[in-house]
Parts: sequence; C-alpha cells; structure tokens
Amino acid sequence: MVLPMTTAYIGLGSNLGDRKNFIHKALKMLAETKNIEVTRVSDLIETAPLGGANQPEYLNAVAQIKTVLTAENLHRTLLKIEASLGRTRREKWSSRTIDLDLLLFGGEIINSPALTIPHPQMHLRSFVLKGLCRLDADLLHPVIKEPVKELASWLNNTDFVLNPKLPQLVSVAGIIGVGKTTLAKKLSEILSCKCIFEPYDKNPFLPDVYAGKKELALDSQLFFLTSRVAQLNHQSLKAGEMVFADYVFDKELIYAKHLLNAEQLALYYTIHKQIISDIAVPVLVIYLIDSVENCLERIHRRNRPYEQKIQPQFLDSLSRGHDKLFADWVKCPVIRLSMPEFDYMQDGNIQHLANQIRSYIAI
Repeated sequence: MVLPMTTAYIGLGSNLGDRKNFIHKALKMLAETKNIEVTRVSDLIETAPLGGANQPEYLNAVAQIKTVLTAENLHRTLLKIEASLGRTRREKWSSRTIDLDLLLFGGEIINSPALTIPHPQMHLRSFVLKGLCRLDADLLHPVIKEPVKELASWLNNTDFVLNPKLPQLVSVAGIIGVGKTTLAKKLSEILSCKCIFEPYDKNPFLPDVYAGKKELALDSQLFFLTSRVAQLNHQSLKAGEMVFADYVFDKELIYAKHLLNAEQLALYYTIHKQIISDIAVPVLVIYLIDSVENCLERIHRRNRPYEQKIQPQFLDSLSRGHDKLFADWVKCPVIRLSMPEFDYMQDGNIQHLANQIRSYIAI
C-alpha cells in the first residue's frame, strides 16, 4: 500500500551560537528522518528579533518537505529535533539555538490544543513569507485564501505581532468617493463592532472651502484634526476592542498640504504635533484604490451639494498623496483593494474580506 504524500513547509530560525550551522544540522536531521524528504530550501534571511527584544539577530529559512507522516507526528518530530539541538523553551520569543515551525501542511486547517495549522501568525512575518515566495509564490494560505506573494505585499518588508493590549482599530483609507464609508459600515456590521465615521456633515467650514473660500481652509482642517483626535485617542478606544474607522488618521497631512497656504500650513503643523501623541495606530489598513473618474461619478451620485465642485485635479493629487503614504507604510499591514475588481455590493466579497480581517486582529 502506497501512503499518500503531503507537501509541508517548515520555518527554521536561529539566533544563538553558530546560527547557520544549527539550521544546516536541523535540515540534515530532517532529511535523515524516516518518511520525510526535504525537497527544497529557501535562502537564509537575517532579521531582527520580534517584539523589539534585546537579542542577537536571527537567521531564518523555509524548507519544503514531502512526508507520509500526519501533521501531529511531523510536529512531534520537529520538537525532538529542536531538543536534540539544545532548544530551551522559556518565555515567548526568547533566544534559541533552533526554532522549527510547521507553517503549512498541505491545505489542511488544524486547530487543536497542541497544534495550529496554518501557523497562526505566519502571515504577519515578512521573513516567513519571503522564504515561502522563493519556494512557491503562488502557494495559497488555506484560511486567508490569498497566495503568499499577495500576503507578503501587505507587509511592506516589515514583521508584525498581534497585540491584544492595543485597540484593534481597522482603518479604511482612500480618496473622496472611493467607497470608504460604505465598506467600513458593511464590515463593522458583519463583524459586530463599532464604526467611527468622519464628521463631514458637521464641519461648518467645509462647504465654504469647497466653494473656494481659501481663508477658511485652516479652520476646516483644524475642525477635522480635533474631531479625529477625539475619535481615535486611547481614551476613546478600548484595549482589545475591535472598531472600524472610515478614514486613516495619517491622511490629515495629505489634505493639509493641498488645501492650506504656506502660512496656514506652518500653524497647522505646530498644532498637529502638539495633539497627536495619544492617537491609536491601526492594526490593519484597508486601502481602496480606484480611478478619479469612478470616484467623481460616485461623488455626483451621492449628491452632497458642497462636493459637486470637486475637480479631477484635486482628486488626482489626493490619490498620489495616498499612494506615497502607503508606499512607505510600516505601522501595520495594508490590504490594497482595486475597487473595479472588488465589488463591495456583493455579500460574498464582503464576507471574504471580513474573514481575512479576522486573521489580522488580536481578539
């Protein structure tokens, strides 16, 4: 009887002693284990320790294997190899001679007291996703239902850690008319959590600013600034509580740069620096992307009187500002959605996105 073979992926890491040698020894022991065939190994990647720990840097790699072992038996084998190479288990993320994590086991999803597959935070580790990409960039994450190359792009070469001690803020970002409020509201309903909305209709200066009264632009921006500080500070948002916002706070400066003159902007910067220290950082951003033409069509369709004079050039400058902001973004993962491809009026698409979001929050 020929037993079925399963392709599995194992993450290897070491930050004590001869790191490269420990990884090579672990691979050799894996290859010499009955019923395990090591088929491919990624390049070594050097990374800083997680959580800002004061430790030596790690060497990491990912190995692809084929095995007839069950996931549980393979996991026990990895623990034995770790122990034989001097792995001592102490506090979380402590230094170690070798770390062997079972990342993926075929397409299986396992949630038991002893084992969770896929590895519960592999999608937050750039060094893991880079290693997987070098072996099979189209490999699908069984829970998030995206290829590892897409998951890697959401991290922007940064590693993240789920932290239940922080507000679990999910910010939906994008230019005016892209659909932020609609999507944020739908997601918050599916995930049964609060949603924070920008106070557009409460800003007494905004209609005049859009009508061309530039002398009121500073008043309008300060209204938004103080309102958003009140909404997103750590006193307003509870630790561990999931909440959506239909904006990302960091867009403040994009709008200020486009709407304020040099004198207004200098004063705005001064006030901005003084009051933003307690703002909660999102744990995830959903960045919506669409053409200026499509956004203008939505703006005209929803028919807010003060928005009807918005020009394509203004939206284009906002779009470039957002692209620049998220090109260098390292505060949290960013899921980028092309709105022509993502129909948020389809319940199946919204449910799929909500399921993905669950993997990026600590609840």
